[in-house]
Amino acid sequence: MVSLKEIVRAARNNINTRFIVLEKGRVTSQGGGQNRTCLALVADESASVHFQLWNEECDAFRPGNIVHLSNGIFSYSRSNCLVLRAGKSGKVEKVGEFTMAFVESPNVSQIVWISDLYDSSKYVQEYVIATVSGKFSPLV
Repeated sequence: MVSLKEIVRAARNNINTRFIVLEKGRVTSQGGGQNRTCLALVADESASVHFQLWNEECDAFRPGNIVHLSNGIFSYSRSNCLVLRAGKSGKVEKVGEFTMAFVESPNVSQIVWISDLYDSSKYVQEYVIATVSGKFSPLV
């Protein structure tokens, strides 16, 4: 399992991690209401990240749920922001509730990534937009 602080932008599904859902945004519909999405703020003991939920996942997960992600991907969403998501071959499942240590900062979705000068198949951090989520207010 990888910690959220260690994930980097990628084009393949290989992220296996566990996190707690902190907040969920509103559900939006696309494609005439056939595809529903919802953005959530999730975290572990190392960092937070925006997590994109699709269709039935929007209803299945709530703040306080501890979730295991298998074969996830960290890439740009349709709204051009970096999100962690299950993708087509990934799997998300609830594994517990409320009992997990977490931090909100840094938010790895708020990092700008560029191609590595020495290996164009990899990405490196260029700069941090903000240390906390720009879409969700910090928890107090």
